[in-house]
Amino acid sequence: MLTRRRLLAAAGRLAAAGLLTGCGLRLPATGEAAVLTARPAEPPADAPLPPPGTSPLGLEETRDPLLHVPAPGLAGPAPLVVVLHGAGGDAESGLALLRAPADERGLLLLAPASRGSTWDAVTGGSGSDAAVVDRALTEVFATVPVDPERVAVAGFSDGGSYALGLGLANGRLFRRVVAFSPGFVLPGRRTGRPLVFVSHGTADDVLPIGQTSREIVPALRDDGYDVTYREFDGGHVVPPEVAREAADWVVG
Repeated sequence: MLTRRRLLAAAGRLAAAGLLTGCGLRLPATGEAAVLTARPAEPPADAPLPPPGTSPLGLEETRDPLLHVPAPGLAGPAPLVVVLHGAGGDAESGLALLRAPADERGLLLLAPASRGSTWDAVTGGSGSDAAVVDRALTEVFATVPVDPERVAVAGFSDGGSYALGLGLANGRLFRRVVAFSPGFVLPGRRTGRPLVFVSHGTADDVLPIGQTSREIVPALRDDGYDVTYREFDGGHVVPPEVAREAADWVVG
């Protein structure tokens, strides 16, 4: 994993260059990715399939998770991707990461939203965000047919860091992990051996690639993870072609 010692070294290099305060690179505090309890199950035979489109789950009074069912709808168990927004985002911005390719490839998208401005584990928080993710997954698994071999988690920026943390901590649930422009890997125990997809822009001035993905990816590979890595010419974004490639990769 990208250890705190290695991240401190990276931060030191940035600070020496006068760049740390102007970029999004933050040291993980004491937060760890939580172990989730939700697992795919067979919904009741008479349970109606949700129609195509986006709908709230009705679990939270504010910042409710959203479920997006691809057009033209579901014919059976479908791949599911939990999509995590970046700092300052919401469930809708999480969906925007993969909505277009999801509709083309028949992917279910579940988009929770952080309780605060970003995911609490990223800043050493209490785990309330993971609890929302767990409740949302439990609701979806109980009502929507999901292929248990094709459950994935994806995220951008802080959401990418959180996706790596949740994915590696819950590798028997999430078989694939997508991190668009992540900043670091959260500490904590790991289970399973999920496949990992990482992308990053070479001109990213928010989370500079040299202190993030170019350290994260070798460290994951050293730990034995199968990592697909894509660098692209651009900044702190998810280009459409990268989103399409990630969606294809999730479908397998």
